[in-house]
Amino acid sequence: MGADMLSASGVVDILSTTFDSVQGKPLLVPSETAGSLQGAADFLCVPGAFAVQMRCVRLSIQTGIAMSKIHFVGGEKGGVGKSVLARLLAQYHIDHGLPFAAFDTDRSHGALLRFYADYSRPMVLDDFESTDQLMEAALETDRDILVDLAAQTSLPLHRWIDQNDFLSLANEEQVQVVFWHVLDDGADAIALLDNLFDRYGHAVAYVVVKNYGRGKNFSAYEASRARETAQAMGVAAVDLPDLNAATMRKIDHGSASLWAAAHTKETGLGLMDRQRVKVWKNRVYKQFDQVAEGLFTPAPATEALDGC
Repeated sequence: MGADMLSASGVVDILSTTFDSVQGKPLLVPSETAGSLQGAADFLCVPGAFAVQMRCVRLSIQTGIAMSKIHFVGGEKGGVGKSVLARLLAQYHIDHGLPFAAFDTDRSHGALLRFYADYSRPMVLDDFESTDQLMEAALETDRDILVDLAAQTSLPLHRWIDQNDFLSLANEEQVQVVFWHVLDDGADAIALLDNLFDRYGHAVAYVVVKNYGRGKNFSAYEASRARETAQAMGVAAVDLPDLNAATMRKIDHGSASLWAAAHTKETGLGLMDRQRVKVWKNRVYKQFDQVAEGLFTPAPATEALDGC
């Protein structure tokens, strides 16, 4: 049996066909069994077509829950670490087998296009047809769409969202929109987050990222109206730990992916540099793990296993 995502009715149809090809009679699924399949992944043992032994097949049941998600990685300011976060999110998806595609809006030195070219494509935010790729990519298949927002791109993005009533369309198509807002310890980053909350309210999801590579004292944020709003709305929060500046420069100069920087000598990083990258990446991944459920599109859950 293939590893396709199945609806509850699809389970009955396909398993009936399988039994028919082997035993010459249809499969009857009891009502209590069909009910247990709703919204869950269950293990069912069915005879493999044209085979004698039984096979265990894990069936992931679709229940109409929104699958694709569009993640805008920004903060509007330059130099707060937006592209570093976008690279970490891309590498996290790769390392965890999560389906994704990426778009880079930086026309001069796009980090995703440079470090993750196989997964990324350019996008011009002030060109509506270019930005339209986002929804098309989200609807092609269930996956996360990562968008690395260059500095000073919020105005064309908001214009595209407003003039297309994009959030209503996304809701109709069951595509979730997530804004990752990267903070340094400056006052303007807090004000920009306040503006984001005021603009979209509960219509989108948010992740507030305190980047300790760009600031050490976030007490102003903790005491701010934006922090109160985030807490009241149940906004997810992530702490982005610092990586040694010299090590990060070596990664950038070598144009290496974060996996390559952690594992291969060809990047020009020495043993201790590679160790620092591994430790840093693992610390970031623990932060991502805390917010992953509900924010990231999961890997396809259907899988065939040998034996029962």
